[in-house]
Amino acid sequence: MNRGDIILVNLPISSGAGREQMGLRPALIVHDYATSDILPVIMIIPFTTQLNALRYPYTIQIEPSQENGLDQTSILMVFQLRAIDRQRLRNKIGCLEGDLLARVDVEIRNLLGLSLS
Repeated sequence: MNRGDIILVNLPISSGAGREQMGLRPALIVHDYATSDILPVIMIIPFTTQLNALRYPYTIQIEPSQENGLDQTSILMVFQLRAIDRQRLRNKIGCLEGDLLARVDVEIRNLLGLSLS
């Protein structure tokens, strides 16, 4: 699995109330290529098909395409960036288009307060 791949992941069901994404869903791999094979976890950003998630900052609307493999308009929730165990990874469904991946990079930097300087 490489940075920019969209994969199905099985996110754990939370035991309490909360807003974390759960269950089997697409997610974007944002892990750096250089560390992708040496760490036991991998960094992902989950998708939702709930369009009202756009009300939150650090979200990106992604339209389905042959390249990304999504079957409906989805929201990439950058604010839910997280590390998951590799055992939660399922199959690859596509790759995020380059211009959208660049936009994800900007949103991650903004979310984490990182500057380009």
